[in-house]
Amino acid sequence: MLTSDLTSEDTHSAAVAHKGAEAHGQQHPVKLYLVVWGWLFVLSTCSYLIDYFDVQGYLRWFLILVFMILKAGLIVAVFMHMAWERLALVTAILTPPLALLTFVAVMAVESDYTHDDRVTYFGADHTDVATTPAGHAHNAE
Repeated sequence: MLTSDLTSEDTHSAAVAHKGAEAHGQQHPVKLYLVVWGWLFVLSTCSYLIDYFDVQGYLRWFLILVFMILKAGLIVAVFMHMAWERLALVTAILTPPLALLTFVAVMAVESDYTHDDRVTYFGADHTDVATTPAGHAHNAE
């Protein structure tokens, strides 16, 4: 009888310890964090290589944005534990920044339209005109 009492007590304490561990939080293996740090290092190196190889134009900005989004996604998913959260929480956290990016893209398109209208109705594009500092006369000698 004494043996069965110890066994049931040990089982009960193990169940309580398991519930305590669930309430305390989930532990992730260190290897996961090391792999993510490795990928962040590789992606950062690629970002710096864009400048080193002097990539220019739209390709430069495209690559910078791709590497930035990949790094941000890794950080949010692993270090902010979004990969293990419920869908409702992930949606509540990620929807506002995505909406903000959408509004910025709409404003960028609208600004081009507004700029084109200004050039059409007010004359030449004033960004191409060379200006002199205020108070200095432009002397042609």
